This record gives sequence, C-alpha cells and structure tokens, in this order.
Amino acid sequence: MPTIFSNLEYPFETKFTRINNCRMAYVDEGKSDKVILFIHGLGSYIPAWKFNITELKRNFRCIAIDLPGFGKSDKPIHSGKMEYYSKIILSFIENLHLRKVNLVGHSMGGQIAINCALSFPKLFDKLVLIASAGFEKFTKEEIQIIKNLTKPESFLTSDETQIKNNFNMSFFVFPPEANFLIQDRIRFTEDELFYNYCIAISNSIAGMIEQPAFQHLKDIKQKTLIIFGKDDKLIPNKYLHDTTTETIAKEGTKQIPNAKLFLLNHCGHFVQIEKSSETNKLIKDFISDELY
Repeated sequence: MPTIFSNLEYPFETKFTRINNCRMAYVDEGKSDKVILFIHGLGSYIPAWKFNITELKRNFRCIAIDLPGFGKSDKPIHSGKMEYYSKIILSFIENLHLRKVNLVGHSMGGQIAINCALSFPKLFDKLVLIASAGFEKFTKEEIQIIKNLTKPESFLTSDETQIKNNFNMSFFVFPPEANFLIQDRIRFTEDELFYNYCIAISNSIAGMIEQPAFQHLKDIKQKTLIIFGKDDKLIPNKYLHDTTTETIAKEGTKQIPNAKLFLLNHCGHFVQIEKSSETNKLIKDFISDELY
C-alpha cells in the first residue's frame, strides 16, 4: 500500500471514483450550475490549485482531479498519451454526471484540456489554458533528444537539491507559500510506487511532444482564455528553441478562433500560484462572461 501518496495532506476533502479499474482522487468544492474542472500539470496534483479553488468556489462548483499516476490516485503503468488522459476525463465527467464543464488546465493539463475540447466538443463550455503545453512545436530530432533525457531513471535519481532547483525554475521568484510543493515532492521518493510515478512523468512527456496541439488549435470551438507568465522558464524549451514565451503564446493564441491572451509580468510557469489573485479574477470574469 503506497503510504506516502495516500497520506498527502490536501486542503479540501478528498473523494474517490473508479475509472477503468483505477481509483482516482478528486475534490469537489462550492455549489453552482457553473462547473470548473481543474486539470493539473506534469508531476503535479490537486493541491497545486488550492489558492484558486479557495477563492473561486465562492462563485462556481470547483472540481479538481489527480490524474492516474499522480497525487492520491492509483499509479497504473499507462501510455501517457493525450488521448488516454482525455478518455479518463470523459469517464470522470460521466461518473459525476456533469454537464457543460469549463476546463481549466495548467501546463500538461492545458494540452489535455485542448485534446478534450477537440475530441468531445459538446461536453465543454469554455477553456482556460494556463502556461499550456502543446503550443510549442518540435522536430523529430528534438523529440528524440527530449525522450532520451527524460527516461524514468532521470526522475528516480533526483536528489533534494535538484528537486528544489526544478521548482525554483518554475517561478519568477519562488514564494514561501509554495514550499509544500517541494516538501511533498521530496516525500514522494519514499513511496513504494515512486517508480510508477516516474514512469508516468516520462511517458507523459513523450505523450505531449509526440502529439503537439498547434496544428489543431484552429479547430477549437470554445471561447478560450490563455494565461502565460512572461518569465516562464519552461515554455519554450530554452535548450532547443531560441524564442520567447510571449512569442509562443501569441502564435498559439492566433490559431484559436475565439481566444484572449493575458501575459502576466514577473511570473513564471506556475502562474496559478505565483499570480493567484490575477489568475482568479481572470477566470472569474471569463466564466461569468465579463471578458467577452
């Protein structure tokens, strides 16, 4: 029994549902006909949304999930493909009998949200893409380079210093209130299913870069809010692409027929934490039809 993952401290009551023999953790806060479903990023989990759900549950029903392989959800070995995650989201929505869901995705969660909107357009009302993956394009050679560098063993051997450095890279200035991200990630290494978690990360990276979303953005029907931190150090990939986050964000936004882009100054990849107040206001106004 994985004791570390299952005993993580979550800011909201944790509930569970079973999808394809996988027990999935989720939280469900607030009461409203307007539903927001939050999809976390690579290697992340429900608590990454705590500063957003705490505020937005006053106006909306806020649901956040732990994807298979992450957080308190089961750790099956899976493909990490975007279609796999999209079908999980579809089954989750069906299990909870949700209708006209507003999807909010961070990083990998943004690319999953894009795939969901394209695959099952009638289920979703609006999209919010926060520091979304899928906008950046990679050549076959670049894809192979990334896959070679992100095998499960690469994450299995990360020490405490590397973990801290990785999270510092995800922020413009690392805020003390985000320290739980580092502490939990260090604790993950003690769990008996930690290797499965590392496989999920590795497979998910391959799933993202092997199925870039850029060429399909033009087919998104939903109104879309896009938020990036101008100082994102992860998008674009600084080792492979000599361009800026702003360029990537603007190029992607232009492809989506009905999209608005907001670039936040002095902000890194974890936009929803580093600029939670600004992010919450943008989401609230967008879902409430005050941005259009």
